[in-house]
This record gives sequence, structure tokens and C-alpha cells, in this order.
Amino acid sequence: MVADRIEREVVLRHPVERVWAALTTAEGLSRWFGSVADVDLRPGGRAYFRWDDLDQDSVGTIVVVEPPHRFAFRWPIGEMPADDASQTLVEFVLEPVSDGTRLRVVESGFAQAAADVARAAHQANSLGWDGELVDLGAYLDAAA
Repeated sequence: MVADRIEREVVLRHPVERVWAALTTAEGLSRWFGSVADVDLRPGGRAYFRWDDLDQDSVGTIVVVEPPHRFAFRWPIGEMPADDASQTLVEFVLEPVSDGTRLRVVESGFAQAAADVARAAHQANSLGWDGELVDLGAYLDAAA
């Protein structure tokens, strides 16, 4: 059985509005999520991400924009072509808490791909989210 979801939760010592900007603007995303990002922040808008160190890029479609609490996009599974129907949904949910913002990240939909592709993508993205969320915290702390 292929795992279908990745779930991560972190508490960031920053207000919701700062975390939202880091997740939804090209400037913010380019500081922690890959090397370059471009975001057309509206449902149906394009989200472009590039990782220079991996020589990899990805294009997604924004599906939810509910400032400053919920943001979601769909993007290809692993190395699948951008026009392939198999895509995961990446959802960010922000909640104010006494010491900052609780951020929950859920990426789901891996099981719709072939088992070997789904397994490889799930493993790579699991490790990726672990690293990217550390980078997000470091970016926010350094910019404070």
C-alpha cells in the first residue's frame, strides 16, 4: 500500500500575517522554498518553483486562497509532466497561537500515481518538507 499523505505541523514564533507572506509571495517563497518562486495569488493562478541545487522546477495551480489562514495548490507528482492528471494537493493552514503561528502542511494524493512513482515521490517530498520547514523557520527568524 502506498502512503497517500504527508502531514507536518510546526509552531513558528511569528504572527500569522508574516507567515502568510512567506508562504504566498514570490519574495517570501524564494527565501525558503527552493531558489526562485513566482506566484499568481488567486484560484486558478500559476505557482512556479525552481530548485537550482537540484536543477528541478515545478509548476502548480493555486486552488485555495483564504488570507491569512489557508492556501493550497496542486502540482505534479514527482517527475511527472506538468500536464499529467496525477497531482498532489499541498495545503497550508495557519492558526494563531499564544506563541506565534501553528502551521499545518498536508500534501495528499500520491496514491493516484503508479505505485513506484508514488512511493518515490512520497519519500522525496517527505524529506523535502522536513528540510523546507526548517528553512522557513530560519528565514522568518533571520528576518525578524
